[in-house]
Amino acid sequence: MDHLTCVDYIVAKCLKIYWPEVIISCYCKSFALTKIKVQGRYQVKSVQNIIFCAALLGLPFTITGVVNTAQAAGNVNVYSYRQPILVKPLFEAFTKQTGIKVNVLFAKKGLVERIKTEGKNSPADLIFTTDVGRLSGALKAGVTQPVISPVLTKNIPSAYRDKDNNWFGLTTRTRIVLASRDRVKQDTITYEELADPKWRGKICMRSGQHVYNIALIASMIAHHGEAKAKQWLKGVKANLAGKPSGNDRAQAKGVFSGRCDLAIANNYYMGKMETNDKHPEQKQWAASVKMLFPNSQNRGVHVNVSGIALAAHAPHKDNAIKLMEFLASDQGQQIYAKAVFEYPVKPGVEWSERNKSWGMFKADTLPLNDIVKNRKRASELVDIVGFNNGPSS
Repeated sequence: MDHLTCVDYIVAKCLKIYWPEVIISCYCKSFALTKIKVQGRYQVKSVQNIIFCAALLGLPFTITGVVNTAQAAGNVNVYSYRQPILVKPLFEAFTKQTGIKVNVLFAKKGLVERIKTEGKNSPADLIFTTDVGRLSGALKAGVTQPVISPVLTKNIPSAYRDKDNNWFGLTTRTRIVLASRDRVKQDTITYEELADPKWRGKICMRSGQHVYNIALIASMIAHHGEAKAKQWLKGVKANLAGKPSGNDRAQAKGVFSGRCDLAIANNYYMGKMETNDKHPEQKQWAASVKMLFPNSQNRGVHVNVSGIALAAHAPHKDNAIKLMEFLASDQGQQIYAKAVFEYPVKPGVEWSERNKSWGMFKADTLPLNDIVKNRKRASELVDIVGFNNGPSS
């Protein structure tokens, strides 16, 4: 076989996992138009399924014709930035309830760009991702479409979804302070206090340009205005223990090692560290800190979301909306929030026992759409104050 451009090769590699019966027309450099018969029976599948299968293999390909482009019944294709192990129980529950099979393509980056490249033939039905910045980025890229669903608008508060319903939050996560149990006596804090000189050299934080921090800074702009947010950011920079680096867990390690007394992190990292049997040292990092939910005594702790969007050219739109509605149901909310150590976005759904153990908090009611509006300026302020250059710059 010449190169890896033949669709029959792609299908042969994927058949056992996704589509056990298929007939297609394909072109290879050294082959004429070919029909493939599998297991003695023909089942027509769509061009979107072939593209999805090839995407999973990371293969380039050329399709010259399809015998029939009828949709594959009972499938929904999810492009996911969330690791398969986290979403597997969620999708299994959906399939058990509906009979609809969920096919997942996971990647750490580049899925939105891939959907744009695939264009109208994209097999993507849903985009599964984290952070309002990434959700709004998918919208800006033109790869989403609005959803009309009374279930979604009823179950998901307006503060946690796009104003035109192009994306929806499914779980919430808080941007918290991890404080040393040994060296920090106070049990409450505010984001504003992070700029207080009393914390000079005592704060660990990842890059200011990371989406999690951009959202926090954007919320400060929304609450205080640009001028005060800029001064606050300068104050936090002056209090850093060193040049921002690493991920959120690395900041907790910094507290454990004594490099700093406070770390800024998303709450679910505590769950990841507390349950990490593969790297048990992380359990020690988690045990060395206490979780403080900033501003719980006034406006509330900064909240972001994990969310979902319907792809612009979703080939299985009805099934995709069914999955979205399941994710917003009591059952879906409980399964998902527990799996990722986050909080249900639907009011009234009970938290997991682990999340309960971390304590209650008041959530900021600032609409995420307001954060989206201020993200660009937040990013610019990070550069203007030289945040990522560290405290001595």
